[in-house]
Amino acid sequence: MTNLTDALHIPDTQSERDHRRIAIQRVGVKDLRYPVVLHVAGSTQPTAATWALDVALGAEHKGTHMSRFVAWLDELAASGDALDAGTLRARHVQMLERLHASEGRVEAAFGFFLRKRAPVSGLQSLLDYRGRWIAETRAGTTTLWCEATVPVKTLCPCSKEIADYGAHNQRSTVTVRVEPLEPIEWHEMVRFAEDAASSELWPMLKRADEKWVTERAYENPKFVEDLVRDVALRLESDARVGRYVVEVENFESIHNHSAYARIERG
Repeated sequence: MTNLTDALHIPDTQSERDHRRIAIQRVGVKDLRYPVVLHVAGSTQPTAATWALDVALGAEHKGTHMSRFVAWLDELAASGDALDAGTLRARHVQMLERLHASEGRVEAAFGFFLRKRAPVSGLQSLLDYRGRWIAETRAGTTTLWCEATVPVKTLCPCSKEIADYGAHNQRSTVTVRVEPLEPIEWHEMVRFAEDAASSELWPMLKRADEKWVTERAYENPKFVEDLVRDVALRLESDARVGRYVVEVENFESIHNHSAYARIERG
């Protein structure tokens, strides 16, 4: 039978010194699903995020305290605070303090929904998007990024030009990652992409809406190069945006491959 006194003196092996003299830049946990609350379009929206949490570990330390990452995350979930740039930055600092680390990273990937109104019928429905927060501290500097992946529709200008009738089109995704200098809402991140596409998408459409979407795309053809540049122009014109990355992938309807383009600033 285990003596209670002995149980209270369990060795802390991971706090021992390591003699291999090799630092670890990132050590922690990943693919950890935990609930989170977001600010979306003027209201709060609960969702589940997939988290990756890590810190840098000095050459003299044998290991980090993995359970403290989960404890930090549980406190965030229990607080009920909606996660935004300011909250994430402050909580990120708290995580580093808890792990006794000067460098580290927090990443959260999640889904969120926006209620959309069909262009002609006005029919309302929810469309799902992918979001991501990344906060990282290196060499005393903390950077924060927000990212949205947005589904849109594109129509090929070349196909329209050479065909006697019709033009091939496809669904595309636009991934917009920005370093916000001032707060940017998730629905605004989405509009950077949707406003630049041949047409945005809706989950539910009547026939009059489908006619509008078809004709809208036909009148607004975009190569993958056009779309990525047009999104970049919108980001360039917004004073709240610092560094950014834009990626566009067209899931080609007449090829068994995708077309891809990327622009980054900074």
